[in-house]
Amino acid sequence: MDLIPKPDQVVAAAGNVAHTLLYGGLADLRPMPRTLIDDGELREVYHYRPAAGVADNGDPVLLVTPLAAPALCYDLRRGCSLVEHLVEQGRPTYLLEYGQVSFKNRALGMEHWVDEVLPEAVRTVHEHAGGRGVHLVGWSLGGIFTLLVAADRQDLPIASITVVGSPVDVTKVPLVAPVRPLLNLTQGKGMITRAYRALGGVPTPLVNWAFTAASAQKVVTKPLAVLTHLDDTDYLAQMEAVTRFMSNMTAYPGRTFGQLYHRFVKGNTLATGHMEIGDRTVDLAAISVPTLVFAGNTDGIAPLPAVRAVVPLLTGSPQVRFEVVPGGHLGMLTGRAARATTWTAIDEWVDEWSGSVPTAPPARKATRRSTAKRTPAKKTPAKKASAKKAAAGKKPAGGGAPAAPPAGSIGSNPSRRYGSASSRALGGP
Repeated sequence: MDLIPKPDQVVAAAGNVAHTLLYGGLADLRPMPRTLIDDGELREVYHYRPAAGVADNGDPVLLVTPLAAPALCYDLRRGCSLVEHLVEQGRPTYLLEYGQVSFKNRALGMEHWVDEVLPEAVRTVHEHAGGRGVHLVGWSLGGIFTLLVAADRQDLPIASITVVGSPVDVTKVPLVAPVRPLLNLTQGKGMITRAYRALGGVPTPLVNWAFTAASAQKVVTKPLAVLTHLDDTDYLAQMEAVTRFMSNMTAYPGRTFGQLYHRFVKGNTLATGHMEIGDRTVDLAAISVPTLVFAGNTDGIAPLPAVRAVVPLLTGSPQVRFEVVPGGHLGMLTGRAARATTWTAIDEWVDEWSGSVPTAPPARKATRRSTAKRTPAKKTPAKKASAKKAAAGKKPAGGGAPAAPPAGSIGSNPSRRYGSASSRALGGP
């Protein structure tokens, strides 16, 4: 609204206030209809029903939820839902979420998600979608899980991965960097360690508090923001949806949080490109599928340098693309600007790499995996890939880093420019 509101602004603001008072809000918070197709311990796999008059067509997309955050991140509200966007395009859309974490899950570590939850979800989606390759999209910690599984399980029918706002180098996170030296003084016996062990994890109230603290500036300025946007229905609806999202955080299992705390925050292990999972070391250089990485230009939880640090580690990927998009940690995924930036880039990326995995479904494997060494499965290129795509995705003979894309290529679409940031297409490190 203007400092001195115009008549039409006054009318719009009055309408928004009246609608909020009479109906409890402006946002359409109806979830997209979905069907549970598989479940297990802290694993729920959903298929979103096709839109009316639109049949599922093409490769499936599996949305990977981070721990502690609700799956609402992908289906925030009607008109600003990545799920709705994908479904209306006729793309087979699936979601992996974890249900409610309780004290009984305190002994589960990261290996539960890397060994069982995400691999089982990929196989389920692959079979349900008729044997097509699966495109993984992971936000925040969901992106970290996606990277680890793609590196560890080359036998899975993964067509591509997309990582959204996933910090790999925590020394580049301003919220964490100043206190890391103090955390290392305790040698694993500090107050935080004792607290999460006693509680069996990090309970929901503490997760809510931490996420709110990370967005303290927005929380403080929220009343002023509402007043200055009383005439903007879409803006107010978005704020309502974000408030609901933040009030639906869940807990961290104790052992998983301990691994994240000691390995990610204190040890900054993933920045080296390696991570200990169970009885083995997972190397990000083993990722052999195309990888799209997003960073938000105002993200305080996963700032651009912390996210971009993964790019030089992905030496085995046939193509790595790094995109800077408008928005903070949640906004870059499902903010109002994401509709014309992040979502557009995801659409182009999935289209580009669709058909890159054979359609014969693999035999379903036992949940518990053998520790024997696996032979990576070979992936066949898309049958109708253009010459330009084939050149971008082809590795040189004899191994080594893949060839760089043509000079001047920017992001996934050379003609696209983001007013608040930039992007780069990379053919490797």
